[in-house]
Amino acid sequence: MNTLSQAPVAPLLERLWDEADASKKEAMEALAKEDKEHWKQIMKSKTAYVELYTRFKDLYLAISPETGKLLYMLARTSGARHVVEFGTSFGVSTIHLAAAVRDNIATAAAGEGSDNPHHKQQQQGKVITTEFEPSKAARARANLTEAGLIDIVEIREGDALQTLGNKADLPPAIDLVLLDGAKSLYLDILNLLQDRLRVGAMIVADNANSCAEYVEYVRAPKGRFMSLPFAKDVELSVYLG
Repeated sequence: MNTLSQAPVAPLLERLWDEADASKKEAMEALAKEDKEHWKQIMKSKTAYVELYTRFKDLYLAISPETGKLLYMLARTSGARHVVEFGTSFGVSTIHLAAAVRDNIATAAAGEGSDNPHHKQQQQGKVITTEFEPSKAARARANLTEAGLIDIVEIREGDALQTLGNKADLPPAIDLVLLDGAKSLYLDILNLLQDRLRVGAMIVADNANSCAEYVEYVRAPKGRFMSLPFAKDVELSVYLG
């Protein structure tokens, strides 16, 4: 079973990738006219990043198709059913994560008898995703609805430091985390979630090289993670407990 290769998800993603490509070109042209040092400083700031993401609220800033497939593969391989995403944007990455969770639920259910006491538990799963820009959250919700995946996705609007800040509102054991929002907040977000990570949980951080403190933390020799750069723009980490 591969929800990514079937309708309605497959044609929707094809359209979204085309839109994302056009958006990326627009973003590059816009950034070329700006003061690069100014934006570099904003990217590193834990407060001024809002200016950047508000300025480009109409742009996709999406993961690559390769990273999308990687997310699906990692989630499927690990049997992930409880996923947290920082940075929804228009929901491209969320679709990949939710498709994996949907397929994991179906696979688990197929292997369990209806009289099994764990059957209902195996059928549960959710992607919690966060987005502070209301217009992007609305677009993501529409895309996930079109994909037929909105029933297993919870979109939390607002500052992720608040929407993910209450441990009571998090899954008891998180299987996979995607960090793809404001790079300067990667470590802060990880710290909010770390106590709820199951041993062996995977953390995928897109463009993590933009947050040196995060990379230093997950690669610490005597730390609680094993981590390495994957491809050209992804940091892949495993929680060791």
